[in-house]
Amino acid sequence: MRSVVLLGSTGSIGTQTLEVIGARRSEFMIDGLAAYGSQPELLAKQVYEFRPQKVAITDERRVGDFWAAYENIGIEEGLIEEELYRPEVISGENSTDELAAMDTDIVLNAVTGAAGLTATLATLKAGTTLALANKESLVIGGKLVTEAAAEGQLVAVDSEHSAFAQCLRGGRSEEVSKLILTASGGPFRGKTRDELKNVSVEEAMAHPTWNMGRVITINSSTLVNKGLELIEAALLYDVDFDQIQVVVHPQSMVHSGVEFNDGALICQASPPDMKLPIGLALTWPNRMPEAARPVDWSKAQEWTFEPLDNETFPAVELARKAGKAAGSAPAVYNAANEVCVDAFCEGKIGFLDISDIIGKVLDDHLANGHVSDEGLSLESVLDADAWARGRASEIIESGGK
Repeated sequence: MRSVVLLGSTGSIGTQTLEVIGARRSEFMIDGLAAYGSQPELLAKQVYEFRPQKVAITDERRVGDFWAAYENIGIEEGLIEEELYRPEVISGENSTDELAAMDTDIVLNAVTGAAGLTATLATLKAGTTLALANKESLVIGGKLVTEAAAEGQLVAVDSEHSAFAQCLRGGRSEEVSKLILTASGGPFRGKTRDELKNVSVEEAMAHPTWNMGRVITINSSTLVNKGLELIEAALLYDVDFDQIQVVVHPQSMVHSGVEFNDGALICQASPPDMKLPIGLALTWPNRMPEAARPVDWSKAQEWTFEPLDNETFPAVELARKAGKAAGSAPAVYNAANEVCVDAFCEGKIGFLDISDIIGKVLDDHLANGHVSDEGLSLESVLDADAWARGRASEIIESGGK
């Protein structure tokens, strides 16, 4: 039986991970659950069902809400106080890191955003297998993460990077010519910049394929998410940025592929369902039987591919620029975006302003303040993150200047 600590348990990846584990109770057990605390009822249900040793709640103000929701479950189940299982609950900014360092088989990091970096580093330091759904921690941590990871310790959960891992089994590293990173194109595929000037938050949230959280969904509409995945792919598989090509594939059936030097292209295809890469990450390098449904070959299907419109969606090339600069630049790219997503959702900026502001903040950083890979440290990453958030906020408040 494999033991698992799940960070970000109430998010999209977290809830799907528990569905996968819940269907295989004889194979997995939950040692710890971590969540921000904004959904106390859901977290309480998870704790009641999976009985983790420890629970981490990042927002200390939410601990009381969690216990109230948890005790309500006990009342609904007709349990007296002594019969209700009570885990150890810790709280605060560092509580997730404490869970990440637990003695367990797998830590699945599904925390959203830059906040997942210290948990990623804590897991790697503990020598535990890290199933990484928090791409931002690898993107902003860069060599701090890759150098901390032992061989085989870091396993990707993103469907695209899981696809790369599977396809790379088809040849030797020296035979790899190119990584083909697929993108659905989001809800605005085929639109021009003029057509995107006045799109609403609701329109940006209407992803045609995936059901995800707010930040990831907005990132998918701007293609920032694909930019983050571009950097993640280069770091995970030690491939030059110019060897990674983004291709739009609206059906989301082909999750990415590897082109080899003899012209062969090996792709991984399956219906869009995150349970497949989650299952594979939990059992890597073995496959999890019946993790997700396969392609239905009894029905006619059409899979299409088209080039990415970099003029309308500049976020990918901005990410390539940040990735090539390396060091603190990817942290700036990510932090500026997180601020812009919040501002867009609050009606402070327009949709097109997101990428435009990211570009301005990145240029400012590269011109003055960039830290190279050689000088990179956790402190310099966090400093770059804080600076980028402040600079993006300044630009937003000044109307784009």
